[in-house]
Amino acid sequence: MLDFMLMRYSTALRKRVLDFIAKGGSKAEAERTFGVSRRTIYNYLAAENPFAYQKPGSKGPRVLDDDELEKHVADFPDKTLVERAEHFGVSKGCISYAFAKRNITRKKRR
Repeated sequence: MLDFMLMRYSTALRKRVLDFIAKGGSKAEAERTFGVSRRTIYNYLAAENPFAYQKPGSKGPRVLDDDELEKHVADFPDKTLVERAEHFGVSKGCISYAFAKRNITRKKRR
């Protein structure tokens, strides 16, 4: 997926690559002929619509419920950021940002 994120190839080139393979050309030969990586070719073949560009990153905003987050912290004070992120289906950074915004600090041992 790295090629796909770093360099976006034209729709015309994608079509030529896919037509070449559909007519019986090998992926290795397409790689050499068109100068695209084999991983990119596999991404085109696996894509639902290989001609649509999907911007990398999240697909939409995630909203954490304040009450639910605070209840989770109260119920499970020893959970890590990663465990909380998995529970809510968000990134670790999202949980960290939510903690900072709500002034929730980690429990310090004495």
